[in-house]
Amino acid sequence: MEHPLPQGELLTELGRELIEGSLNDVELLQKTAGEVHAILPEANIIKIGGQSIIDRGGKAVLPLVEEIARNIGRHKMVLGTGAGTRARHAYSVALDLGLPTGVMSVLGTFVSMQNARMLHYLLARHGVPFIEPAQFAQLPLYLAERGAVIFFGMPPYTFWQQNPPVGRIPPHRTDTGAYLVSEVFGARSMIYVKDEEGLYTADPKKDKGARFIPRITVAELKSLDLADVVLERAVVEMMENARHRRSVRIINGLVPGNLTRALEGEEVGTLITAD
Repeated sequence: MEHPLPQGELLTELGRELIEGSLNDVELLQKTAGEVHAILPEANIIKIGGQSIIDRGGKAVLPLVEEIARNIGRHKMVLGTGAGTRARHAYSVALDLGLPTGVMSVLGTFVSMQNARMLHYLLARHGVPFIEPAQFAQLPLYLAERGAVIFFGMPPYTFWQQNPPVGRIPPHRTDTGAYLVSEVFGARSMIYVKDEEGLYTADPKKDKGARFIPRITVAELKSLDLADVVLERAVVEMMENARHRRSVRIINGLVPGNLTRALEGEEVGTLITAD
């Protein structure tokens, strides 16, 4: 004999509404915006630029590797890698062949993965593991055991990358992938390691009159409508609806000690906040 489910005992009022209502109902969705648990509140997500750092080779990468090693045991670090120049070359060929955005996302993913593996080998003697998206369930264990983990920055959308409003280059690349990790896991910080001091009003490599911006809100940044931004614009858009990671910091990884200063919470580089 079957017994009806005692829904009054098993489900909350919101639970009953979710079962009986529509997930397209805006009023119902507003009720789901409660407190969100931070999974790894002590972790620092660090995205190491592909073109800005890794493509420069040993003169840029090896000092940074040593600085990362010195911080193992002092700060929990989840290290993501960019794709850089090799991905741009792949994009140019794919564009010439007429390939769609989703395919280019796959190409960029493999370049980012190559960079992550190189960083992994350089940090292997410190026991820092490399993980792929399928292993993210084990990330807390690796982080607790080794104090640092390496992943590739491209979001695991593969072919399912959304089309951008303009052109065909994947809009969600390694800056975005690293940011999503920081938001989902409720990390302590999101640090972008670039080859500039932070955000400028223009590209300082091309415009000597570019003004450095040490701190800015998302609203202020969008109102400036800058032609060139050091961070993927998708990150700025995502910060507006973030539950945990409502600020990101951009630092110059070519300056020794900057990463350590950022991990210690010092005012270095540019801080972008959602509020």
